Amino acid sequence: MDEKAFLDDLRRRFPHEPEYIQAVEEVVSSIADIYDRYPAFKRVNLLERLCIPDRIISFRVSWVDDHGNVRNNMGYRVQHNNAIGPYKGGIRFHSSVNLSILKFLAFEQTFKNSLTTLAMGGAKGGSDFSPRGKSDMEIMRFCQAFVNELWRQIGPDTDVPAGDIGVGAREVGYMFGWYKKMTREFTGTFTGKGLDFGGSLVRPEATGYGNVYFLLNMLATRGISLEGKRVAISGSGNVALYTAQKLLELGAKVVSLSDSDGSVVIPEGLTQEMFDEVFELKTLFRGRISEFAEKHADVCEYYRRERPWRHVKADIAMPSATQNELDADDARALLEGGCIAVSEGANMPSTPGAIREFQAARILYAPGKAANAGGVSVSGLEMAQNSQKLTWSAEEVDNRLREIMADIHAQCVRYGKEDGSDYVDYLRGANTAGFLKVARAMMAQGVV
Repeated sequence: MDEKAFLDDLRRRFPHEPEYIQAVEEVVSSIADIYDRYPAFKRVNLLERLCIPDRIISFRVSWVDDHGNVRNNMGYRVQHNNAIGPYKGGIRFHSSVNLSILKFLAFEQTFKNSLTTLAMGGAKGGSDFSPRGKSDMEIMRFCQAFVNELWRQIGPDTDVPAGDIGVGAREVGYMFGWYKKMTREFTGTFTGKGLDFGGSLVRPEATGYGNVYFLLNMLATRGISLEGKRVAISGSGNVALYTAQKLLELGAKVVSLSDSDGSVVIPEGLTQEMFDEVFELKTLFRGRISEFAEKHADVCEYYRRERPWRHVKADIAMPSATQNELDADDARALLEGGCIAVSEGANMPSTPGAIREFQAARILYAPGKAANAGGVSVSGLEMAQNSQKLTWSAEEVDNRLREIMADIHAQCVRYGKEDGSDYVDYLRGANTAGFLKVARAMMAQGVV
């Protein structure tokens, strides 16, 4: 494979999509050797077919605000690859959403879903609409207008959306309700639904819990216990909060959280009472981390408009906010502070420079497509429950989640362990395992 020529051609064709190019470059650089072992892949131009989405749906979303004004946003759905199952991936509502970000997310989702062992292809969607500062009625009207444009393109065996940044249970409920009205069918087309209408237990917790389960598997390869370890987390959405909850349950110390306004560092770690307060602040009142920091100024420090990485000493880092939030300087600061493991809760939160720093230091580093696959895994389990018209217990779902994360870890070790060394390159392992499953399915199905 001429890696440079391939990437240069993508840059020429998609010159304004840096996040998408970054995601493709990360995968291509780590699978080049395995790709070259199979000449048949090159004959059918499999790599280019895998990197470019099957289709992209874009549309205007017009909605009416509470003052009677008509507002317009852009909506998108990127259906990337369905070689191993129906398209599956979240919907993101955030002012930063653009086609480059959604293409990168859909590309990553394809490999992540492949790793779960479940029959799910990769997709992603969203809008540059932000729910922040909007009333419930405005959010409902926007969600209905969004689905009004999208409903013909999705379905339980076609494309199954879920939540993501800016899209929680409220937004999923509004979208599912309008989809049900338009189709006149009650199907499991959305995941992350409420428990009263087809949702799965443990789905809100799944990404955070799954990340911790993956971390435990990584630490076990070096005989390291999680108990007492200082863990820095970014973000304070579902992923970050449930990561923190599970860490506290297992005896670790959570020493940071953040949101888009800034970061709070708690040198002695969150107590259970403090965590309960943050959880209520963020989930019930949609408050800001600065409010928590101001109330507990005697035991914590607040850094406005900054991520926590350069202000905290931690044994483990779990970036759980957004893409490219942790750069090379942040990585060096973490390593100087004694960091021995990084497990990503967000999608592509570490820049290429940061990843190089972690790998050069030969610490445990798990990319998001492996470590945060718990969320989509339980979405897949929700799809299975909907198909059977059954609801599984929380214990059953959690046990299946643990098994899936252990299996993902095993795949990463199988393809990422260096010859003659105990070091596991989890990035190469995850990319290779995810790629091979999709590639074999694409080869078997012909040029479609």
